[in-house]
Amino acid sequence: MPSSNSSEPSPSFILASIPGLEGAQSWVSIPLCSAYVLAVSGNGAVLLVVRLEPSLHAPMYFFLCMLAAIDLALATATVPRILSFYWFGSREIGFGACLLQMFLIHALSAVESTVLLAMAVDRYVAICHPLRHAAVLTTAATAKIGLLAVARGVLFFLPLPLLLLPLPFCGSRALSHSFCLHQDVMNLACANTTPSVVYGLTAILLVMGLDAVLICLSYILILKAVLRLAAWRERLKVFSTCIAHICVVLAFYVPLIGLSVVHRFGKDLAPLVHIVMGNIYILVPAVLNPIIYGVRTKQIQRRILSLFHVSDR
Repeated sequence: MPSSNSSEPSPSFILASIPGLEGAQSWVSIPLCSAYVLAVSGNGAVLLVVRLEPSLHAPMYFFLCMLAAIDLALATATVPRILSFYWFGSREIGFGACLLQMFLIHALSAVESTVLLAMAVDRYVAICHPLRHAAVLTTAATAKIGLLAVARGVLFFLPLPLLLLPLPFCGSRALSHSFCLHQDVMNLACANTTPSVVYGLTAILLVMGLDAVLICLSYILILKAVLRLAAWRERLKVFSTCIAHICVVLAFYVPLIGLSVVHRFGKDLAPLVHIVMGNIYILVPAVLNPIIYGVRTKQIQRRILSLFHVSDR
């Protein structure tokens, strides 16, 4: 256990273990490791397929590559450290490493939220203004949106670790997750955390909250355009192009909202709930996103099958 001396310049934190299963964590790590392997292989396959398939060199699939890269980075920033804890019992994480991991989780989540918004705008332009789609969402514009998404995530969430850096941690160092999140670390400080609370909430509302509202607005406009079509079959055909994106949005925002609710109102919940919700938040989008687009996109299916020399019949 680390010292609780408040003068310690670089405190360490204790990662949460699964209650009652401390002696069987090597077995518990099997599904976690399997999910990580699936996330890495699935998102890696998406990146490779879009790179090799010229018909997929379009803004929507460039955004999909961005999602795949973000999911790979987010899973890699957290899961290997969790597995090292489960396999080797290294529960302590240094203060600097914890702040870095915390920043990466929040910044990458903000980048993913921005990319999901850009994909919603892509669907809106493609359906509501199809003649302008090629002119508005060019390859150069897509690259600029990607850079803007990264800059937005970094600028909004870099202050979070900086606000925690000078705070003393003189009490418990036990986290409620197997990785570092801002609110989790902030609650362990024995000092006034009001600036950190206010800024953290403001950043989340201005990024994830605003993005969610704009995504909903985009789909309201898309629905209005679709309902103006005369035939139901044509309506379904047009709206079906949005199904994959809607599923990906739900896979991102539902765990995010669930984790936020657990943090805000779940202080009396069992520790297992916090650990499970945290792992779902990290891994569910990374695992589901390539599966969703693999199922919904025939070009991706064919290319993946060709990579494994399987005939598509």
